[in-house]
Amino acid sequence: MTDTRPGDPHRLGATWDGQGTNFAVCSSAGAHGGDVTLCLLDDDGRESRLPMTADCDVWHAYVPGVGPGQHYGFRASGPYEPHRGLLFSPGTLLLDPYARVMRPLGPRRAACLVADPAFDWGADRRPGTHWSRTVLYETHVKGISATHPGVPPALRGTYAGLAHPAVVGHLTDLGVTAVELLPVHQHFSEPSVLERGLTNYWGYSTIGFFAPHAGYSASGDAGGQVTEFKAMVAALHAAGIEVILDVVYNHTAEGGPTDPALSFRGLGNDLYYRLDPADRSRYVDTTGTRNTLDAGRPEVLRLILDSLRHWVTEMHVDGFRFDLAATLARQYGYVDRLAAFFQLLYQDPVLNRTKLIAEPWDVGAPDSYQVGRFPAGWAEWNDRCRDTLRDFWRGRPVVGDLARRIAGSADLYAADRRGPDASVNFVTCHDGKTLTDLVTYERKYNRANGEDDRDGTDDDRAANHGVEGPTDDPAVTALRERQRRNMLATLLLAQGVTMLSGGDEIGRTQRGNNNAYCQDNALSWYDWSAARPEPLAFVRRVVALQRAHPALRRRSFLTGRGRPGAPPDVAWFDREGRPMTTGRWEDRGTRFLGFLLAGDGVDPVTPEGAPQCDDDLLVLLNADAEPAEFTVPGRAGAVYRLVLDTAAADGAPAGGGVLTAGGRCTVAPHTVLVAAAPLPGAAGPPAA
Repeated sequence: MTDTRPGDPHRLGATWDGQGTNFAVCSSAGAHGGDVTLCLLDDDGRESRLPMTADCDVWHAYVPGVGPGQHYGFRASGPYEPHRGLLFSPGTLLLDPYARVMRPLGPRRAACLVADPAFDWGADRRPGTHWSRTVLYETHVKGISATHPGVPPALRGTYAGLAHPAVVGHLTDLGVTAVELLPVHQHFSEPSVLERGLTNYWGYSTIGFFAPHAGYSASGDAGGQVTEFKAMVAALHAAGIEVILDVVYNHTAEGGPTDPALSFRGLGNDLYYRLDPADRSRYVDTTGTRNTLDAGRPEVLRLILDSLRHWVTEMHVDGFRFDLAATLARQYGYVDRLAAFFQLLYQDPVLNRTKLIAEPWDVGAPDSYQVGRFPAGWAEWNDRCRDTLRDFWRGRPVVGDLARRIAGSADLYAADRRGPDASVNFVTCHDGKTLTDLVTYERKYNRANGEDDRDGTDDDRAANHGVEGPTDDPAVTALRERQRRNMLATLLLAQGVTMLSGGDEIGRTQRGNNNAYCQDNALSWYDWSAARPEPLAFVRRVVALQRAHPALRRRSFLTGRGRPGAPPDVAWFDREGRPMTTGRWEDRGTRFLGFLLAGDGVDPVTPEGAPQCDDDLLVLLNADAEPAEFTVPGRAGAVYRLVLDTAAADGAPAGGGVLTAGGRCTVAPHTVLVAAAPLPGAAGPPAA
């Protein structure tokens, strides 16, 4: 085992070739007069220390006879001079930043293992769903199956639990096309969280950018987590569901500069982290976590891109959502749209084919908010859409902004020649209240987090209708249920990419906690025993409505204009059915918006890529407490069939109502109505 020789510096990490293992790690130790030692550990914890050869800042060694399952780490020597940003400590066994397998040894300790890459992918095929047909479902690997009665107890809360037919069937039944998984990279909980007797449930505290989190494995932590993750991806792909990973490349689990080194800090604090130029013992912090990776350095950029390619090529994932993505563009301190990070992703032949989603902000800098400013090829979480939808249904005067969001948010994305697909629309996500809590609680209830209710946002744009918390009043309960349906319906009716927050379809509650990042318990897990058939049926109906109508998933913004000889793509109406005017748009008392989507000239992505016609769709949104008497617009002789009514628990219109152009209809308070009319000459009834 001690027969070592120089390895291949181009293959970072531990790479087994069937005869031995190549080890390589990037460290700035040599630049400061130190070196890096490879440490191999046996089952009793005894350590063999082997020399490594340096090529620039890459240290490497090849060890014959070493294979999968071998525990290893590194020790880096050099000066410990915090004022210079140097924190070398050869007494600390360091984790490999490129480790494919990490075995937890305690709350903030782990061992790296050489991985076995073998896996039979069989006929696995990426679904390749176009953005215009994508419906995202954000969920937590553990939370979705932790209490699912249809999943065997041994598999609950694991990759295998998510891949179980009971869970996959739920997803396909809803009609979603992709899961967006909260972080699955190996992560540690912060010391401050552990001191409160809690853990970082969400996982936004990465220590291993190549290693699946071992805590989500039913197959053990000695490599089983890798094969189990791959099997999960294959199962989801077989059901036509893409896998999007929420990734955290903006900071690591190492915390502040005075916290113990775990990996990056001990290998090269000056290489991996963004140091404060005025005081190199401190970090620039644009993440709120007390450290920030320096994505302006080539070594860090390589780490990020190598990690992304690994998850695409070896683990078969389909895309990524980048946490605090603005930080990755701070090559020179400020957010730069020409940053190397963007350029390298755009040019990479593997990564530029994947779905890329930005959380388009970070924290603590004047230019932190970057919604609408990411380059071509990127989609973005659109919090403007979230806030506007919530505000409209709680009675705020936002009808003009609501129309912009429904039309695809051209004000945010058109200047860069992006389309509605750049807008990832959502009304709730993991960060904040669940949809049920949004209509139940005005305040936040975060005391279980142990931070005296200081954490989490104070303005969650709630709409509890004057009654705080759960109530036995059937009228209030019914109104809340309808408001949940109204927000979900409006979300699915807006142009752009829909993202559903997992569990909203079954009424998941966190009892008012709007920052449940540290709640690895029933507060965060799905309560499948509370799932009712009507809310599930409603979500299925509204998702199916969007997927059935290309007019709801256009590849171009709604402009109010039409193609030659065709009506405008959208026409807007007030509560009486009159065309909207400047005065009506500016009327702060407006709580109603109607719009008519023309089915002519819709150009959705189809298997053939050819244009096709769709039904005309009439959508009526009444956020007022009073009914609206509406005159139905449309082509002469048009007959609409109601296909959605949020007054019904499952969204199914009573008696399949019919509306006729020129006739009158009553829109009940706090209600969404959708009606479809086939184009002249079209055969068959409108699609539902």
